[in-house]
Amino acid sequence: MSRTFSGGKGVSEETSRKVFAAAKELGYRPNVLPRILKHHRSNLVAIVTSGTNNPFYSATLQSFTRELQNNGYQALLVQVDDDHSLDGAVPRLASYRVDAIVSALPVLSKAAAEALADVRVPTISFNTPVRNRWVASVCSDGAGGAAAVAELFLARGAKRFGFIAGSEGSHASQERLQGYRATLLSAGFKDISVTSGDYSYEGGYAAALDLAERGRMPTALFCANDLMALGVLDALRYEIGLAVPDDVMVAGFDDVPEASWKAYDLTTVLQDGESMVLEAVTVLRQMISANRSTGGILRTVPGRLVERATTRRGPRTKA
Repeated sequence: MSRTFSGGKGVSEETSRKVFAAAKELGYRPNVLPRILKHHRSNLVAIVTSGTNNPFYSATLQSFTRELQNNGYQALLVQVDDDHSLDGAVPRLASYRVDAIVSALPVLSKAAAEALADVRVPTISFNTPVRNRWVASVCSDGAGGAAAVAELFLARGAKRFGFIAGSEGSHASQERLQGYRATLLSAGFKDISVTSGDYSYEGGYAAALDLAERGRMPTALFCANDLMALGVLDALRYEIGLAVPDDVMVAGFDDVPEASWKAYDLTTVLQDGESMVLEAVTVLRQMISANRSTGGILRTVPGRLVERATTRRGPRTKA
């Protein structure tokens, strides 16, 4: 029976059929624990997230689950309380005998990275680069996408610039600000109004009100993700009373489905989640098969500027 369920050799098709039929009738389910103990493999990959409120990460989670299953693994979803909670969760994840870990947290602390190195479980840091020999990173090109947004704003005649950041300590948010700031600085614009929206719709809404209260509202606002940009658009329309894009141009990052809705029609940077997941699973399989450190692999996936109605029209720009 064990050879039948494990796919071993020497079992005829007729015997397999009878064994499976008898097991179904008796309600028998094979116990995978002996296989885990024998081969030191569970085929489980833990995906750690602090929530799925962001549509980009919700879609990414589905893609990860599908691709892992296509490659013979099962996803184990682990939700932590906040972006820094992986620090204490690493030993627990190791006790589950997972073959690998995917961290989809926007912040991966030094303590968490060191804990991962201690337990020696192959790990992918998704969209947060980590310099650690047991952690590989797969990220989007946030700086390049942000630079494209800045160039678009400049081409459309913006003179005052703002940036709405994500959660504190988020590398993705910092990278986007750096790319945005560097491009504007090279064009002679030193001052950028910066506030935080914590990657949420409500945070973006409040950030827009905060900028308006400071006076001299920016004529171009770049948000570190689309959810905040949607909140900004609604605040501008319903409370601040400024027209988009004539008074204020707005751009986001991710290209979530809501960005293309007619009510928003948001200019944004498409973050290619599907390609990032495929790259991450490829690297993960290599790490698991080799069962060794990676030397700090970093793979970067380019994004693409998607121009819609929240930026002023002008000459066609390169995608």
